[in-house]
Amino acid sequence: TAGGNSDDTGYGNFFYDVPAGFLAMCSGNLPVADAVDPAQTEDNIPQELFFMSDYNGNLTGRTITTENQPDLLMIRHWTTGQNWYTLDSNRVITDNKYILTNTTGAEATLPQANITSVGATSVGISSGTWLNSTGATYQMWMWRANGGTTSTNSSGSINVTQQVDPSGGFSISTYSDTAGTPTIGHGLSSAPTFVIVKQTNGTHNWAVYAAGAGATKYGFLESTSGFGTDNMWGNTTPTDTLVYLGVYTQTSGSGRNYVAYCFADTEGYIKSGYFEGNGNTNGPFVYTGFRPSLVMRRRIDGSGSWLVKDDARNPTNDGSIEVLTWNNDGAENPQAETSDGVDFLSNGFKLTDSDGSVNGSGGTYIYMAFGQSLVGSNNVPCTAR
Repeated sequence: TAGGNSDDTGYGNFFYDVPAGFLAMCSGNLPVADAVDPAQTEDNIPQELFFMSDYNGNLTGRTITTENQPDLLMIRHWTTGQNWYTLDSNRVITDNKYILTNTTGAEATLPQANITSVGATSVGISSGTWLNSTGATYQMWMWRANGGTTSTNSSGSINVTQQVDPSGGFSISTYSDTAGTPTIGHGLSSAPTFVIVKQTNGTHNWAVYAAGAGATKYGFLESTSGFGTDNMWGNTTPTDTLVYLGVYTQTSGSGRNYVAYCFADTEGYIKSGYFEGNGNTNGPFVYTGFRPSLVMRRRIDGSGSWLVKDDARNPTNDGSIEVLTWNNDGAENPQAETSDGVDFLSNGFKLTDSDGSVNGSGGTYIYMAFGQSLVGSNNVPCTAR
């Protein structure tokens, strides 16, 4: 019978008095490392670094609640076709300067002042039809960096204007380049495993480096072509401080302005790499170490799209998937799992499809996953007696 007696930490409802030095057997009394304890890392947990919001358009100005202040924002409606509007705080989000992941186009301006404000936990949207059309459902994917506060990173041959997130796993860099084979400092806590570079003042491809493909290969984010083999990344793997750029105008060139988004594997938050397909509905399991909230996949030894699944539009592994592709402005494409199957699991994801574009036998696929799972909590009730 419960007697109202708790241990030294306040857990339990025991019949007898608990002896000094003894604790109830419950998760609340287990030690939690500072690195994963939300009480110690309030600005550094995955939910504060990557988050998503959705809303239904109504042609009325409104404020959309977010988990934190976004510094990289991708937004579009997914019930019908629309471009992937990509904005970042290095270029000031409320200036409405966007680039599109599905085209090679230069930076342009949203014509209706569509993003009116960016706050600590909100994004303001105007009544304009581009991002608030009646009957359309919109989704925002958001990454946090440093709240728009930039500094100069001069560790490479080119100085970059930069901000880095509190985890050291994501950075935004803007730079202008002269001719040559330059390097830029990425500012991360470890070598980046995924780098995306786009010229903003001209028409050019989105250049992609993926550690899963290697430094001698490159892809274009707006394209379905297989990865090419050339000197796009100086044939050199990024180091703990530098990203190497080749002699190609996609990443460097006199009189050109660029933005670079760099990502490094970060425990509980970011994981990228590659897997080999087996051409079976019992496909490979890919370990990330956390439950993914968003997974991007792409075949590199053949043509394919940059497939994106998130758990906002797909909250359960229910036998169907709503496919979006970063290289395409088409509407969400509801398909059966046999067409593009992937299940999100507690520590990774598993392919459940035999199609060559996502799990072909012998095919090589890169991926990048982001997590939102809360790791560790002392707030667990205890009923030990």
